[in-house]
Amino acid sequence: MDELQKSSVNENTPSASIEEEKAAAILEKYEIESRTRNLDWKYLVKIIYFLSIAFTVYHLAYASGVRLLQMVNIKHHAIHVGTVLFLGFLLYPAHPSLSRTKVPWYDWIMAGLSALMPIYVFIRYIPWTSTGFQPTRLDVILGTLLILLVLECSRRIAGPALTILSIFFLIYGLFGRNFPGVFRHRGYSWQRIVAYLTTDISGIYGTSIKVSSTFIVLFIIFGEVMNKCGMGQFFNDIANALAGHTKGGPAKVAVLASGFLGSINGSAVANVVTTGAFTIPLMKKTGYSKEFSGAVEATASVGGQLLPPIMGAAAFVMAETLGVKYGVIIRAAVLPALIYYLGIIIQVQMRATRNQLVGIPKDKLPKASQVMKERGHLLIPIVFLLYMLIFSGRTVIVAAFWTIMVTILVAQLRPISRMSLKDIADAFVLGAKSTIPVAMACACVGIIIGVSAQTGFALNVAATIISIGQQSIFLTLLFTMITCMILGMGLPSIPSYLITATIAAPALVILGIPPLASHLFCFYFAMFANLTPPVALASFAAAGLSGGNPMKTGYASVKLALAGFIIPFMFVFNQKLMLENVGLFDGIQVVLTACLGVTLIAAAVEGYFWGRLPILLRFLAFFSSLLLIDSGSLTDLTGIASLAIIFFYQKVISPKRDTGGTAAT
Repeated sequence: MDELQKSSVNENTPSASIEEEKAAAILEKYEIESRTRNLDWKYLVKIIYFLSIAFTVYHLAYASGVRLLQMVNIKHHAIHVGTVLFLGFLLYPAHPSLSRTKVPWYDWIMAGLSALMPIYVFIRYIPWTSTGFQPTRLDVILGTLLILLVLECSRRIAGPALTILSIFFLIYGLFGRNFPGVFRHRGYSWQRIVAYLTTDISGIYGTSIKVSSTFIVLFIIFGEVMNKCGMGQFFNDIANALAGHTKGGPAKVAVLASGFLGSINGSAVANVVTTGAFTIPLMKKTGYSKEFSGAVEATASVGGQLLPPIMGAAAFVMAETLGVKYGVIIRAAVLPALIYYLGIIIQVQMRATRNQLVGIPKDKLPKASQVMKERGHLLIPIVFLLYMLIFSGRTVIVAAFWTIMVTILVAQLRPISRMSLKDIADAFVLGAKSTIPVAMACACVGIIIGVSAQTGFALNVAATIISIGQQSIFLTLLFTMITCMILGMGLPSIPSYLITATIAAPALVILGIPPLASHLFCFYFAMFANLTPPVALASFAAAGLSGGNPMKTGYASVKLALAGFIIPFMFVFNQKLMLENVGLFDGIQVVLTACLGVTLIAAAVEGYFWGRLPILLRFLAFFSSLLLIDSGSLTDLTGIASLAIIFFYQKVISPKRDTGGTAAT
């Protein structure tokens, strides 16, 4: 225990509390969903507390297969949306400047109307099915009200961008005949749009809410239970033990800890402030610049959502969307994600070597053996989850339920992770509250997906992309990348993926790109919207912690994540990077050459390899990296030859120049 206590910032010190307050303020600034009310009416606080527990227990019971709760999808989805809306209007003010301690009368009205929506679905479901979902006037009125409630609650929680985009799609559905070119359609009456979006599983109660009410809510609960029993501290401590003493150690700790935690929690900004409050001050103290420190934390936190086994729940959503097994997604995603992280770590190492930065003394770090002894048992639920998903043949929902149960049991094995009933209840409450932002974004995305399906918008976008693709596949991918990054600005990862998977991915499939590669391509660039200016929420949050310039931090993040921007193009053209149809020898070749490739990308960006690189060799290093990542025999040989030229220059020619013609000793 003494060793563990050395590893962490002492939570009782004034500096630690100041950093926590700063992190909380930054989280609220850059993550709108954290701006909740701090209610002063204790009875309402208790109502929300117990309703949140009930919300979590209901979803766990539904996932476990309790016969009493098995119902048609639209009823389950309506309960999910109605409860989230109810809690959303009570917890989130209409504007940040309004009271955070009291609920105004109009929010009580909207919360009450939200609670009525699932009741109405239960009453009207049989009449809807018997009439072919033909809406009555009351259906249209209440359906319109549901759309307005979703738009307003989403605006409060997820910000205006998604709400504005949803309103644009509603306008497009109404007035499509007035749009130009391929985007023109017949136009639909408001009654038909409302019926499509609210009385069937094609809109608000459709695919996106199905994902939210099954996979996402369960893995958010899993993440909160893991956090409550100390998994976040375990990741920090084991990362410190493994890498803290090396050159520039705190930066490597940030990469490892943020990657581990980000894969589970699925929120880049929350991950930045959680691990960054500890790692960024240490990086600055080691000698990294403010902007570089913030960029390391931002790129590592965003990358967590690309990292198997959980990928912030994206792996399960992608498997459901594509209709493939979970193991297929993991196999395809693992090598690109590891290459991405390797690129960051190598850049960190090169920066530390060039600037002669040192790590943290070993006597101030925990020992890995002690960390594993104290908290290593917390890895059991992750191993159990992988077993359930890959080998047991059980569904993702059942696997998630039993993993949560196993986590609670495993946490009781040691005093340091043991949870009381109050701790478990608190984790359930946090799980429910953390679900609200994602669920509301998914409900709003349901409007976009529904109108896209009704009007054929996605097909029109696909036709436009295909027309470009006939000229150049690369230009098509570039256009798709820009589209995904724009659509992903400021959105949670799963809703962002759902939008891009609906609008952009089908076009790539039509052009002959395998579906899995198309979806992973879109997912990567939807995630990188969190890094790239002008809307780079993860980078800006990291800059808030580091004190650096936000835009400079954003650009530094892009440089650090450069391998991640290149890899999706590579695995689209060559599925070997996704380990598709690859034998043992080919697999080893792909891994080795990809590692060499990202090493050369890091050298080109940092201008340093075995020593400082002149500009021409930096260009050669970058060109060689592309050849090596491409993983073809000819390109690999060419890349290795270029690497040999760089090695010869730095080890033979450059030392002689530095010593007046005599080799350096």
